[in-house]
Amino acid sequence: MTKQKLTPQFAICINTDDPDMLTPRTVYEILPDESAAMSNYVRVIDNEGEDYLYPADYFVLVDFPQAIQRTLLRVSPPYLSGVSVGQRVSTARQRKAEQRAG
Repeated sequence: MTKQKLTPQFAICINTDDPDMLTPRTVYEILPDESAAMSNYVRVIDNEGEDYLYPADYFVLVDFPQAIQRTLLRVSPPYLSGVSVGQRVSTARQRKAEQRAG
């Protein structure tokens, strides 16, 4: 069985309850997740560079031309500039966890 290459999906955030993780009017990459979709959620690469589930109504799906999709996938998001993937730390989520515990 051969694996098909998936077409990237993108969405624009139109709502958020956590501005540290999502920014309205920003384009986000959407990852396929059938289980999440059945519950009206989408798996998004958020501002921390991590995939996370968010309510689908926070986003409007956008069908960009292939050239734009390639460019979006090629450019480094601001949260990654100058930081290797191994060094990345989820500071906003860490702060929230500390606030809940404290």
